[in-house]
Amino acid sequence: MLSRTRRSRVPSRPSRLTVAASLATVALLAATGCTSTSTDDADGRTALVTHQQEARVTVVGGATAPERAVEASRALFASSPVAVVAADGDAAGQAEAADEAERLGVPLLLAPAGAPTASPSAGPSSDSPTTGPSVLAAELDRLGVETVLAVGDVGAIDGAGVEIATRASSVDVPDPATPLDDVLAVVAGAEDVAATATARAAGAEVQALPEGVVDLQASGEAIDALHASTTTDTVLIGSSFSTVRDAAWSVAAARSGAQLPGGGQRFFPDRRFVALYGAPGTGALGVLGEQDVAATVQRAADVAASYDAASDRPVVPMLEVIATAAAGAAGDDGDYSNELSVESIEPYVDAAAAAGQYVVIDLQPGRADFLSQAKRYESLLSRPNVGLALDPEWRLEADQVPLRQIGGVEAGEVNAVSTWLADLVASKGLPPKMLVLHQFRLDMLRDRASIDTSRPELATLIHADGQGSQPDKQATWRALHDGAPAGVAWGWKNFYDEDVPVLSPEQTMADVSPTPDLVTYQ
Repeated sequence: MLSRTRRSRVPSRPSRLTVAASLATVALLAATGCTSTSTDDADGRTALVTHQQEARVTVVGGATAPERAVEASRALFASSPVAVVAADGDAAGQAEAADEAERLGVPLLLAPAGAPTASPSAGPSSDSPTTGPSVLAAELDRLGVETVLAVGDVGAIDGAGVEIATRASSVDVPDPATPLDDVLAVVAGAEDVAATATARAAGAEVQALPEGVVDLQASGEAIDALHASTTTDTVLIGSSFSTVRDAAWSVAAARSGAQLPGGGQRFFPDRRFVALYGAPGTGALGVLGEQDVAATVQRAADVAASYDAASDRPVVPMLEVIATAAAGAAGDDGDYSNELSVESIEPYVDAAAAAGQYVVIDLQPGRADFLSQAKRYESLLSRPNVGLALDPEWRLEADQVPLRQIGGVEAGEVNAVSTWLADLVASKGLPPKMLVLHQFRLDMLRDRASIDTSRPELATLIHADGQGSQPDKQATWRALHDGAPAGVAWGWKNFYDEDVPVLSPEQTMADVSPTPDLVTYQ
């Protein structure tokens, strides 16, 4: 379950703190400066001041819990006359310290095992694997801390110039700071008691992700929670967030609330798609155009449902709509490609969205290029349930004509499209999009190993389009897998009229290996 909390400070109460304590070392890899920036009150004492967020998304992702505790303090507090310190690894002590930090409205920091905590001016410690002042002592100095409430055995402190208190009743509650009620702290894992307590002490709303969840896009519960929050700023707490390539986009996409059927925003490997392929208004290019919009959406649902029993994943219906169709005549623009209007595709997108189905718009550019054609449909691609497919069979050179030659595309052109599409997703805070690359010959995707699949905003899928006998199709399937870019998903196409025989859903799942992530019908 996902937990949401926002705790208010309560009046001082007697504490069970009885342990002797003083500060211990933080021999950490510091990423922050040590200059004190505390704010003094009228009496010259340090005031309790929260830190207004400078960025919409802040990552507290240090390698250790003590590092993350300091990062959270730096992100949320400008100064504080009091800090609570507990020992890293002392679960009971940290739980009690968290209660005290939230009651006092001050940061909770951790003292790891090791050499005594040095004063920022004490110089390098020979007992520490790093040089320079300890991160914990530096943070106490930055905050302007005058009193440390120590919980448990936190070791010794050397010259930090603060009073050490071992009983909560001896620590005065500071005048409250302005609460950061526009901040949402998202916590991954149970290791960050200190950083979480600091967030609550600052007045932030706290969301604890479900157990085991470290990817916002993978959790429907997390997406629902972020979407429901009325806050404007986000602090991500947990070491797993340090590897997120674009944390600002990840948060924005989750806050959008858009989800795939079954929950979450990740396409693979948690679900399988089954699609109808074709062009609106004609059955000549595929089954999608053999019926009207409502009947097409229903047919897609029925075909997808036929895979439920055989699939080991939830099955999502999908439409692949040919938006630009290769043509035998040059046309007024001379590109041998007929472009449908956005308005003619919108009814399919709207109906699919209402039915919980995904849509991919397919480009057959003729002598045009993929990027210029993709940009024609930016308004559709700005919708959360619409992805993009590139069909290199119909990407022709200046002297080529559809059906006379089989086209192909360089990796650089594919990368230009994927970069533009990923940037569009990121700029609009959209959930990830599926990018389909059609292929049935190796030379259709030239220099395929150079295709960039690293953008988290996209899920790239190579779709094998071979038709005919099953042995030939299986041979093509295996050949296309050899040397493919790492991390791509795979699509298989069943042709109603051309395949011999047409595989049933059960045969498709059993005979095609590896099992496809997308099965398309044409």
